[in-house]
Amino acid sequence: MKNKPRMAPQYQMNASLKSEIRKLNVVHFLIWLLVAAQVTVSHFNIVSQDTVSMPYQWEYPYLLSIFPLLFSSLSLPKNNISYLVLSMISAGLFSFAPLIYGGMEMFPVAKQLFRQGKAFRFIFGCSAVTAAYIVIVVAAQVHGWQLYYMKKLLDSWFDATQEKKNK
Repeated sequence: MKNKPRMAPQYQMNASLKSEIRKLNVVHFLIWLLVAAQVTVSHFNIVSQDTVSMPYQWEYPYLLSIFPLLFSSLSLPKNNISYLVLSMISAGLFSFAPLIYGGMEMFPVAKQLFRQGKAFRFIFGCSAVTAAYIVIVVAAQVHGWQLYYMKKLLDSWFDATQEKKNK
């Protein structure tokens, strides 16, 4: 049997981290499309507001979360540390901050829904606050894992550049 050349552990880890980040970027993009679709449909009155309610305030700034996604995607092919750092910083501003605000903005409505069973906004028959909280929980997990993997990848890249400088 022929021996296959083995990849160095640091390169295996880099490839694995990049793969995870790409998968999370796809999920992030799908969440972004969902929010963008709701904002677009309600803003341009494509369907009645009984079917798709007006978006909550947090959804507008969340649309800017496309920028961390773009920076992340640009950083991966050529191991660009600057774009990866920009992605991590902008993820806090454009991804996490709107999600935190959204959780606080919708809390009184959610409290009313669960105490009195009354919902006033709907998305395809489902309570809009329930749907939005589901989106917030999933998005927070996706962004958290993105930051975790980006930090590990950044550390790996930084260690590799330090090794090159020391040689």
